[in-house]
Amino acid sequence: MLKDEIRTGLDNILSYWKKYTVDHDNGGFYGLVNIDNTPDPHADKGIVLNTRILWAFAAAFRFTGEREYMVLADRAYHYLKSFFFDHRYGGVWWAVDFRGNPVNKRKQIYAQAFAIYALSEYFQITKNPEVVNEALEIFHLIERQSHDNERDGYIEAFDEKWDYLEDVRLGENDQNEKKTMNTHLHLLEAYTNLYRIRKDKMLHDKLGGLINIFVHHIIDIKTHHLNLFFNEEWELRSSKVSFGHDIEAAWLLCEAAETLKDKSLMKKISDLSLKITKASAGGLDMDGGMMNEYDVSDNHLDTDKHWWPQAEAMVGFLNGYELSGDGYFYGLFLHSWEFIRKFIIDHDKGEWFWRVDKEGRPSNQEKAGFWKCPYHNTRACIEIITRLEKI
Repeated sequence: MLKDEIRTGLDNILSYWKKYTVDHDNGGFYGLVNIDNTPDPHADKGIVLNTRILWAFAAAFRFTGEREYMVLADRAYHYLKSFFFDHRYGGVWWAVDFRGNPVNKRKQIYAQAFAIYALSEYFQITKNPEVVNEALEIFHLIERQSHDNERDGYIEAFDEKWDYLEDVRLGENDQNEKKTMNTHLHLLEAYTNLYRIRKDKMLHDKLGGLINIFVHHIIDIKTHHLNLFFNEEWELRSSKVSFGHDIEAAWLLCEAAETLKDKSLMKKISDLSLKITKASAGGLDMDGGMMNEYDVSDNHLDTDKHWWPQAEAMVGFLNGYELSGDGYFYGLFLHSWEFIRKFIIDHDKGEWFWRVDKEGRPSNQEKAGFWKCPYHNTRACIEIITRLEKI
């Protein structure tokens, strides 16, 4: 019954994106759809949105076999290739306008990672060698331009020609530091997905290297929360805890280790994952919702509950149950789903609300936009159904 509930939730998410986000006039998908499901046809289109749409529909087709999702994945891929690929300097641009003209040509490594993630997923449903080659080209570009060969890790961002930038921030609320947890986390998932389709020795080593970066630099060995911002020497430059990223990393690290099929590494990461999962549970409110973040420096707790940490909490806590057999984690998983069903899903107009406050009141932020995408919730539904079948 639970699987059926979540499958219905998955179908509703995908139906929303099929119905409200396809841009029939200018190609691809709208850059913004507001809370009332009205698109802004002149909104810029971001690389994060478009790669996540490609991943979501490719994954949906691979999971369901429903042809309409293949058609939408094809649409997303061809738009990405036609308008976001930089055929001169390599990689993908950050944003284009509604007609597909580039408006921001910066090369954010976070975005390059999502291009790899999406292309790897798309290859699994097309088997088109051109697609995997495009993913590999971006992988080698990242390793050539971004990898810090002296201190390990990856530099955050570059300009169009892959020269250094003064401001490398992913978003305006981020700290301007050269290395971040967030970009390394999404490189981890991207390299994991690419390694599934190409058992390359260099890729194997780089994926293992990313796991070690989390173990040695990013995970706080005392608290088992993830540290967020660092300078080039891996000196910590932040004091916040992001509960959603904690629980997301807990299961993505396991996935990466399992993909490498290294039994000793899998055991090490499983033990570490359970510690991270327990630590992340400190961000749960009494209603089962995952709060946004906590700043240790001033003891400030942001109690808003954004859509994506709820999706990651479901997967992370169920992963904790699979690793341990401890019903405590299964209870947290169920509580997360109850919160999503009650407060996050918009049962009236579709999709998930961007966020709700401590009282469960939704914000009026967009349903689709530069950051609001069908990736976290689509992935969570697929992961949960797959894992419940195994259990």
